[in-house]
Amino acid sequence: MLYVGAKFQCLPGTRGYSSQACSWSRAAAAGSGQRYGQARENFKKIVERHPNSSYAPRARFLIGEAYYREAEFDKAIKEFEAFVAFFPRHQIADLVQYRLAMSYYDQMKPVEQDQGLTQKALDQFKKLVKEYPESRYATEALAKIDICRGRLAQKEVWVANYYFTQGNPSAARQRLELVLKGYPRTLVIPETLYLLAEVNFYEGKNAEAVDLLRRLSSEYGYTEWGRRAVQRLRAQR
Repeated sequence: MLYVGAKFQCLPGTRGYSSQACSWSRAAAAGSGQRYGQARENFKKIVERHPNSSYAPRARFLIGEAYYREAEFDKAIKEFEAFVAFFPRHQIADLVQYRLAMSYYDQMKPVEQDQGLTQKALDQFKKLVKEYPESRYATEALAKIDICRGRLAQKEVWVANYYFTQGNPSAARQRLELVLKGYPRTLVIPETLYLLAEVNFYEGKNAEAVDLLRRLSSEYGYTEWGRRAVQRLRAQR
């Protein structure tokens, strides 16, 4: 069901209701019945015919919402961006910003693919938290930020592992050190430490490698990579 905020009863000849309210009622009814195409057209009419009415901002949002519900994300993003540009302080602006971020989030690709959409989702969730810190959606946005950061860190580790297996340890090191510096609280840190230790072993930097394994076994001994570190240390004795 589309978010419509208020409901109106609009019957032929009903007194006390404006044409805007009647148009809204028809559009909302279509949205409630999940006839998103029809709802979208009705909301567009409200925006076109009554651009200065109190219904216009919500109608503009619901045009995007109808696109979002049909997974037409590019069109939804365009509508949501227009809303936050025109009505940044509207009472539902935080909801629109959240939907804008989700329009990118719902398109995120697997780790082995390009993570451009993940970065865009991250940027939009950060904007929500910054612009609307008291929003009911801020807590959810913070959780999504952690997920996006984790995905970006995973991508860097995936690329580092690829470089290492291809015999390019220096490129792998660059990626792994970037993860340790830029994503220190993500779940891939144990794997990152282990792979960086392997890079050091490969390059003959055994002391540095052992230090990393000791850190890994001490701080992340409960993880798979921590247990591997313990085994690797025993093999070095």
